Amino acid sequence: MKLIIGLGNPGKQYIQTRHNAGFRALDFLCEHFGFEKFHLESRFHAEISVGTFHGDKYLLVKPTTFMNQSGTAVRLLLQYYKMTPSDIIVIHDDLDVAPGTLKTTFSSRAAGHNGVQNIIDQLGTQDFFRIRLGIGRPITPSQSPDSPPSSCQSTHEYVLAHFPVAERVQLESLLVTLPEIILKNSLDQ
Repeated sequence: MKLIIGLGNPGKQYIQTRHNAGFRALDFLCEHFGFEKFHLESRFHAEISVGTFHGDKYLLVKPTTFMNQSGTAVRLLLQYYKMTPSDIIVIHDDLDVAPGTLKTTFSSRAAGHNGVQNIIDQLGTQDFFRIRLGIGRPITPSQSPDSPPSSCQSTHEYVLAHFPVAERVQLESLLVTLPEIILKNSLDQ
């Protein structure tokens, strides 16, 4: 069995935000694989969808805690199912990856992503597979001595802002590559 954890924030106001790219990925995977609809499992602080892909059982997991407490659900699920961190795949947004691209990593630091850091803290290890969906960073307007001062969007505001249409289209094109990445990761284990 594998757990695929998508990171995001619960609540309708966050659905279309950059920070919820992980939840969007799980919605895509659930539909693509034909898994059961997500249902609340309050004992795990998560919404879960279960299904089989290429003969392996998968749990798609959306923590219902806010992003910064995502590790609680992951820890509870690993304990309950007697699994190890190598049995999980975490999908999340990443400021250091350009929009329209993704990176996969194993055993890497959180690099400032609070949801990933909480998973590392809760599990006591960073030894798990990650799919990092690029959202880029807010663009800082160039300042010249002659230009008036302008404000720059904070990182917090940026990740909680809704995807512009062009970025949403880029994300959708990335999502279709996820099943192959997940299958390859499962075969490599």
